Amino acid sequence: MSKKAIYTEHAPAAIGPYNQAILFNNTLFVSGQIPIDPKSGVLLTAGRKEETLRCLENIEQILKAAEFGLNDVVKSTIYLTDMNDFGLVNQVYKDFFAEVIAPARETVAVTALPAGAHIEISVIAMRTVS
Repeated sequence: MSKKAIYTEHAPAAIGPYNQAILFNNTLFVSGQIPIDPKSGVLLTAGRKEETLRCLENIEQILKAAEFGLNDVVKSTIYLTDMNDFGLVNQVYKDFFAEVIAPARETVAVTALPAGAHIEISVIAMRTVS
């Protein structure tokens, strides 16, 4: 069994004592991503659609850094500070995963998220062993 930290400059650096992702054997555990622009380091607050897309794009970059793809994602968790945003978030999420089998998922309402974000998304991806 092996454990490896994954890092890419194409996604925001961790804002605490954790890694962007951990690869353990053939499973990738991607830490929760909030809508931080990786180039500027600024938290996006332009609207839930844009924020959701930024979270998913950050996740996609971390997947790529570990040589995984969207179709490898088997589980996701979405945290929202306002469940009234569920419809907007769900539409962006649906479009993002339109070309692959969408992962299992739960969406959870929380009172607050790091850095004042309104959304955070984490995923688990698995690579098929042949």
